[in-house]
Amino acid sequence: MMSEINKTTSAGAGSSVSVTIQPMDGAEQRGSTIEAYQMAAPTTANDSAPVTVTVDSFGTVAHPKTGSTETVKRFTWRNRAGVTVQAITYGAIITSIQVPDRKGRFDDVVLGFDDIPGYQTPNNPYFGATIGRIANRVGGGRFTLNGQEYQVTRNFESRHQLHGGAVGFDKYNWESHVEGPVVTLTHMSPDGDEGYPGAVIVSVRYELKEDNRFVAVFRAVSTKPTPINLTNHSYFNLAGHGTGHEEIYRHVVSVNADRITDTDADSIPSGKFIFVGGTPHDLRIPRELGPAMSKTPNEGYDENFCIAKGTQQGLTFVSRTVHPHSGRVMEVYSDQPGVQLYTSNFMPDPNKNIRPRSENAADFYDVTRLEPVVREGETVQPIRGKAGAKYFKHGAFCFETQNYPDAINHANFPSSVLNPGEQYVHEVHYKFDVLRD
Repeated sequence: MMSEINKTTSAGAGSSVSVTIQPMDGAEQRGSTIEAYQMAAPTTANDSAPVTVTVDSFGTVAHPKTGSTETVKRFTWRNRAGVTVQAITYGAIITSIQVPDRKGRFDDVVLGFDDIPGYQTPNNPYFGATIGRIANRVGGGRFTLNGQEYQVTRNFESRHQLHGGAVGFDKYNWESHVEGPVVTLTHMSPDGDEGYPGAVIVSVRYELKEDNRFVAVFRAVSTKPTPINLTNHSYFNLAGHGTGHEEIYRHVVSVNADRITDTDADSIPSGKFIFVGGTPHDLRIPRELGPAMSKTPNEGYDENFCIAKGTQQGLTFVSRTVHPHSGRVMEVYSDQPGVQLYTSNFMPDPNKNIRPRSENAADFYDVTRLEPVVREGETVQPIRGKAGAKYFKHGAFCFETQNYPDAINHANFPSSVLNPGEQYVHEVHYKFDVLRD
């Protein structure tokens, strides 16, 4: 067994961060680098550090193209408030975010799995994953760039591409680098990958801040002109990841958007916009999520909201979500022009009876647990998540900050083309807080 490494590095004036890494004997060979880790408890000497980062192993995966075995690393951030975030190298996935309620009780507020086999199940709806090259949809799985037409893989209804194709960025084990409180994960996508032109190097920089903000910064460069639209696909439930749809309906949501992109039945944009005023999509004033969902045509949200921002404005307020009963609050800030609000409409509904009501039940909080009872022998089963949780329809919501969907096929949308010599940058902040009584 090699010796433990424990270092404290500068994280800005007057602050420091503790990084604890413990190598272990069962090492993985990746190129010329040998890497393997197991959990090491932070030392008491570094308890005063505002943020600690611990590295351990989260199992192994086979490379989707070569089949070689690779070790998946997990990174755990913890600040002095006790907030913890975990992410893994596989898919650059955010696996856990533990935040307190108004009474100081901690819960994990993102959906996910306990192990790698869970994240590789066919019914995993991209829990916590980094999505690329193109998040959301590419209409018809084709686009024209500089006079050349490209056909990319069509993995949605055999008609369109969804979330980067059959083997998107979420299916790869990313390289990693730790520096102070920052973990940077990188992936190289070769020329022609899923039909896209240009070799692309993409990275995501993760960092937990002292004020309970978790920050992700995506970057990409390319050898040829190519479309890029990255996002993180975390599923949130501020009541706790396993509490289900009834708690989601109790969340109060506001979104800084005056328009949505008009789409067809396959969620492919037409290129037109719909102003939200007077519609169920007007979330500029905070609204209880369940009753708002009940007024939408499909009894749930799955739309790109166009963020209202100034022409010279960078990081912008996107959304605020409150779970009144626990007091947990999450605000999202981003420099992207859009955000996909998705309320898990396509997660399992075995009994086909999960639907929001125009009013939430007044006696809801007298019920200890509301979970659908799945009939014996039912072919549709819930997604089995962390700690035995059962995930059903409407059990979480997503705020996927992004460019407008299918932007490569619409000249009136913000350009998604990344040219050689340029750098794609996408920054998003998830800030957690509690209501003060």
